[in-house]
Amino acid sequence: MKSSSMSAGLIAALISCVSFGTSGAFVKPLLEAGWSPVAAVTARALTAGLVLLPFVLFALRGRWAALWRARWRVLGMGLVGVAFTQAAYFAAIQRIPVATALLIEFLAPLLLVALAWATTRRRPRAMVLLGSVLAVGGLVLVIGPGALQAVDPIGLAIAFCAAVGCAAYFLIAARPADGLPPVALAGSGLLLAGVVLALISTTGLLPFSATYGDLSLFDITVPWWTPLLVVAVIGTAVAYASGIAASAILGSRLASFIGLLEVVSASLFAWLLLGEKLTPLQFVGGALILGGIAAVRMEGSAPQDAPEAAGVTDAAGVPDDAQPIGLTTGRV
Repeated sequence: MKSSSMSAGLIAALISCVSFGTSGAFVKPLLEAGWSPVAAVTARALTAGLVLLPFVLFALRGRWAALWRARWRVLGMGLVGVAFTQAAYFAAIQRIPVATALLIEFLAPLLLVALAWATTRRRPRAMVLLGSVLAVGGLVLVIGPGALQAVDPIGLAIAFCAAVGCAAYFLIAARPADGLPPVALAGSGLLLAGVVLALISTTGLLPFSATYGDLSLFDITVPWWTPLLVVAVIGTAVAYASGIAASAILGSRLASFIGLLEVVSASLFAWLLLGEKLTPLQFVGGALILGGIAAVRMEGSAPQDAPEAAGVTDAAGVPDDAQPIGLTTGRV
């Protein structure tokens, strides 16, 4: 991979992480005003899809054949990468603590390493294993050691489904584009996901509620749609479009490890915008995650990490008494 392409991919991945990380600080006022998590994520997905729609149309410029050729990627991104992952996460947190659900979902990079191992029948190189250990250890420290606890096994299973969906997101994003621009995949996938989540909400399986009055955002009274628009544009539209572009360049494995920085970014924005404290353990955790990413990146030039290797493609806040907003990430 050319160094210029790698640099572009790393920049896109970091933009995605930072964008996702802003979501928690802006979703929190909606949740405190009476929005349910499912209502917030449905509204942000639909709004983000509509925001991206003009860019989708411009990128395609009438080349609808590209969208048709990529129909399975679009369906996979919308139904699995976004809607299924979101629904599984919110179903999980009805049974287990938020921190535990987040920890399990962000094990997605390990699932990708295991998938590559199973499909290629080659043990991951030492640097990948080292990076996995460092990254997961750092994730535990950033989210909080309290996430490691015995809880409802059904809730754990549902959270693991969310991890599978998160891994699928990176795999689908890293598939060969076949003429479909990343922004088109992001926009069409988000629109589809928003519609599906809205339909799920009508079943009553997940609580759906929203309020439409003024609310407080950083001690300023604003209309309800202000934080929603920020989350939709920055924390969703920009985040998904740049994340998909990054996965296409870097491969799903490296992109997924970089994606762990979302929890670090969310904690930093909670500190800067909401005044929430950062603990020494979180700083250590962030450093470990960076170390893990560096280890995986050092092995990134190996053939098994390339997007075309062995047929394996490398690819909202929830208030809780035990969950600081720093645990809120943009992908969920």
